[in-house]
Amino acid sequence: MTHPTLEKLHTLHLTGMLKALGEQQQMAEISCLGFEERLGLLIDRELTERENRRLETRLKKAKLRHCCCVEDLDFKASRGLDKALIISLAACIWIARGLNLLICGPTGIGKSYLACALGHKACLEGYSALYQRLPRLFEELRLAKADGRYGKLMLGYAKTDLLILDDWGLTPMSDPQRRDLLELLEDRYGKRSTIVTSQLPVTAWHEAIGDPTLADAILDRLVHNAYKIELKGNSMRKHAISLDQN
Repeated sequence: MTHPTLEKLHTLHLTGMLKALGEQQQMAEISCLGFEERLGLLIDRELTERENRRLETRLKKAKLRHCCCVEDLDFKASRGLDKALIISLAACIWIARGLNLLICGPTGIGKSYLACALGHKACLEGYSALYQRLPRLFEELRLAKADGRYGKLMLGYAKTDLLILDDWGLTPMSDPQRRDLLELLEDRYGKRSTIVTSQLPVTAWHEAIGDPTLADAILDRLVHNAYKIELKGNSMRKHAISLDQN
């Protein structure tokens, strides 16, 4: 009777229970457990397998630039990284409240790495995340307008729990880009969280956006409900290369 049962579990896509049942059959001491206990073990395994698959899906969709987690962060380097704040952010309460996070600092200091570590933690906690370099996002939106995907693409961004916008302010924004950014942030304001990383200090963002009126509207939806992290010091990337060479 075991073989038909295994086939039915496979047909029902109960792969966790299927694996657990196969393992139980190889355990001589399993007969010491009652029916309810063995069934409970099968169900627990199924739940674990399903959550693992959901996590894998969230991480795949997030497209994080760095494969890292909060535990990988280096708090010993002198760059102004507040450990207490990072531990607080890792709890993801700010994501549940739809708040933002702004990470500024010189190139190579670890802004993208920190953003991806928090993105990974968000996925672990069951939130959807997506990493995008801002120049690439603008290009995708431009192409989407031409082939009719614009509305669908913007809806996807609006529904993402945590959107990471990397490399903010690298190049001047065009008027269509400013308007796209305003619409994107308007859709997310107070409902979804956004991480922005930039080499520019927040005080320089208004000028970098260009149009004063649109800059006011964009920053109003981004800055006033945001945590701010300003990293300082030498490039972590150069430091890592130096260690490798030594």
